[in-house]
Amino acid sequence: MTGLSDALRGRDFLSLHDFTPAEVALLLDLAAQLKGDQGADCHPLRGKAVALVFQKPSTRTRISFEVAVGQLGGQPLYLNAADLQLGRGETVADTARVLSRYVAAVMIRTFAHAEAEELARHATVPVINGLTDRLHPCQALADLLTLRERKGELAGLRLSYVGDGNNVAHSLLFAGAKTGVDVRVAHPPGFAPDPEVLRAAREDARETGARLEVGTDPAAAVAGADAVYTDVWTSMGQESEREGRRAAFRPYQVDAALMSRAKPDAVFLHCLPAHRGEEVAAEVIDGPASAVFDQAENRLHAQKALLALLV
Repeated sequence: MTGLSDALRGRDFLSLHDFTPAEVALLLDLAAQLKGDQGADCHPLRGKAVALVFQKPSTRTRISFEVAVGQLGGQPLYLNAADLQLGRGETVADTARVLSRYVAAVMIRTFAHAEAEELARHATVPVINGLTDRLHPCQALADLLTLRERKGELAGLRLSYVGDGNNVAHSLLFAGAKTGVDVRVAHPPGFAPDPEVLRAAREDARETGARLEVGTDPAAAVAGADAVYTDVWTSMGQESEREGRRAAFRPYQVDAALMSRAKPDAVFLHCLPAHRGEEVAAEVIDGPASAVFDQAENRLHAQKALLALLV
């Protein structure tokens, strides 16, 4: 275990694809331990600062990371677009080099995934992907922790994702591939996950035996599922597409009728924020199957584990 922990020290966390199944399991084990030991004297970040770079605003990402760094004894440093010179001509590479002289790690939440990759390439401290247009790996870690709490062993579970083949769907495909969770994605025509992400996730899944399926039929995808997951139809930066997306996604709303096709004890998941009456019916997200606020809380514990192991 110590050797595995040592192997994570100093690593970037841009995608679950970059971590082995054993490393993902270690992250989840530590997250569960930290959640169970809240209030314990655990301060691996004492005397260290962590930069939280937000090119894209957030409720859960900002609060969970600030609280996580603080609970681990560190100093969170919130930096939005107006606080940095990135928008006024300074390169990502120079920003990475400068931040590396001040802080022990950098979390970035931005639009282009290439920006997070470039930051990591030039930083000499760990860089954590808080969200990009391509991936949302911190959310996927919290999702796995929530599923494990609700269902026990992850391997062999069936997770059905209904909606846009976006960053959340991409990270769920990698999450399933690394843990043996079968993932079924149902998307409207024209909104499929990135084929390269699907190819890479299927390659990962050879080690765990996870089955990854992508199609356009939500009823077929949800049939027999242990968990049903959805996300907003229109993400930040896609506002001009809102009306077209509403029309395309309307048949993909997760309502009581669709949930009834899953197992009787299936849980409902959503990364939040949610739009009741669009991607999910209020009776589902506010009903007894919903685990969405457990997911939100588990962002804190999963990210504490990340910081404790990487920094």
